[in-house]
Amino acid sequence: MNISIVIPLLNEDESLPELHEWIVKVMDEHKYSYEILFIDDGSKDKSWSVIEGLAAKNPAVRGIKFRRNYGKSAALNVGFAATKGDVVITMDADLQDSPDEIPELYKMIMVDDLDLVSGWKQKRYDPLTKTIPTKLFNWATRKVSGINNLHDFNCGLKAYKKDVVKSIEVYGEMHRYIPVIAKWAGFIKIEEKVVQHRERKYGTTKFGLERFINGFLDLMSISFVSKFGKRPMHFFGLWGTIFFFLGGIVSLILIVEKLYKSYAHIHTRNVTDQPLFYLALVAMIIGTQLFLAGFLGELISRNSSERNNYLIEKEL
Repeated sequence: MNISIVIPLLNEDESLPELHEWIVKVMDEHKYSYEILFIDDGSKDKSWSVIEGLAAKNPAVRGIKFRRNYGKSAALNVGFAATKGDVVITMDADLQDSPDEIPELYKMIMVDDLDLVSGWKQKRYDPLTKTIPTKLFNWATRKVSGINNLHDFNCGLKAYKKDVVKSIEVYGEMHRYIPVIAKWAGFIKIEEKVVQHRERKYGTTKFGLERFINGFLDLMSISFVSKFGKRPMHFFGLWGTIFFFLGGIVSLILIVEKLYKSYAHIHTRNVTDQPLFYLALVAMIIGTQLFLAGFLGELISRNSSERNNYLIEKEL
């Protein structure tokens, strides 16, 4: 099969028939073999009934319905697991992503041999309250991830080589960082394509401003887990040792200074009367706690069922 199209959705019953018709038109024009996977993330409207109707008319349509709303990451992860196509395309169900982009995305994966192509909505039809935080979010993600050639990490329109979606796990709200996850999984051939952004035709957006706060927290989380998930002692142990030795050195200097001045009959305050001594003790306590956190993390990591899961590209 050439293409699998994964479409996560929540309460989009009005847009689904038009989106399906548009996709089918593009697929038939280019004679692609395809499947369309609608992932209903706990919709409360008639979305599932619409999907059932589309599946009855078109054998290429498949649907998965969650019992409740789990989020876009969960929908994409389940959709990725169910795909059969050589190229996987993701797009939103609100008609803001154009299916006309699919042939070029497919070509970039199959002909140009890219691992992942991310859409870039260079011209957006969103209010400033959404575009300005988005620019800040993308700038921060480029700096942290080192993927400097992407301008829009959170664009729903993306294309993947099959190996990518079968090798990564998307959870929590990590759908914003799929290019980052793919890169740290070893898929480094990542490019972007300028895509058309259309105004929303039906319904209202499902995302609020809180997603940007959650987005930055998720970025810190995925950065840490990717770098130190299998070796937590390298982070906690290092900083624990630094804090402990800094506190120890300061304490030792204060004690030696007190002994010297006492021997030389020079008046000086008691060590315990100096605020610096207590700061040094706090540093030693924090250092000990960090070291123990790293040690416990190392024990947990060594007992994890995924401690020796490595992605093998080729084998002879």
